[in-house]
Amino acid sequence: MKIQQRLLAFVIRTNWILFLSLSLLAVWLSSPAFTRGVVCGGLLVLVNFHLLARTLKRALTPPHLASTGSVLAKYYIRFVISGVIIFFLISTHFVNPLGLLVGLSVVVGSIMLATLCELTKLIIKEAA
Repeated sequence: MKIQQRLLAFVIRTNWILFLSLSLLAVWLSSPAFTRGVVCGGLLVLVNFHLLARTLKRALTPPHLASTGSVLAKYYIRFVISGVIIFFLISTHFVNPLGLLVGLSVVVGSIMLATLCELTKLIIKEAA
């Protein structure tokens, strides 16, 4: 169980580092609409990630194990709300869609970095 907690802590920390780095880079190098896209997309995906983690932790912690249906219902409600927010942001031209895509990729980037770090540790461990 220790490795899962370590990976989760790494992903959460890396989420915020990537989000702040991409946001500052966007402020410095790009247009305001692109920057708003990165910030809005990043915040949206980070909030969703934390809500999902909280839902799963509550659902899988004894003695109050939640049913699969309630977990899925919460997931789909968040999914629909996220879709409505993304539609609103793009349809009102408040954000640049490419910037929004970059912001929405924060968690994927964090998970990829965590995977690369663990693979590197595994390869180095086997080589020694």
